[in-house]
Amino acid sequence: MRQVLRLVGLGVRSRGAVVGVERVREAAQRGKVALALVAADSSKHSLSKVVPLLAARRVRVVSVAKSVDLGGAVGREQTAVVGIVDRQLAQGIRELTDSVPERSQGEGSA
Repeated sequence: MRQVLRLVGLGVRSRGAVVGVERVREAAQRGKVALALVAADSSKHSLSKVVPLLAARRVRVVSVAKSVDLGGAVGREQTAVVGIVDRQLAQGIRELTDSVPERSQGEGSA
């Protein structure tokens, strides 16, 4: 999972990703989000604002164990969701998450 978080950080710096519930919602409404990473420990209120929209848009959602880990990857204290808008970056993250056993994804380590 550490590699995935590094890629997410690179994506944010290269403007290939958007951070936060509102920015991810806006990008998803425009059909720009190719993949989303969601912190499992985020509040249900935050997740209810974005996860149904992502599901309706058929955007794959990858669960990350802690909002602190996800936030740290993007230069914030914590964040609930990061949307990947760069298609190649999304493909690279998908390949990494597909190769990691499900148990390791939930633990937040690789």
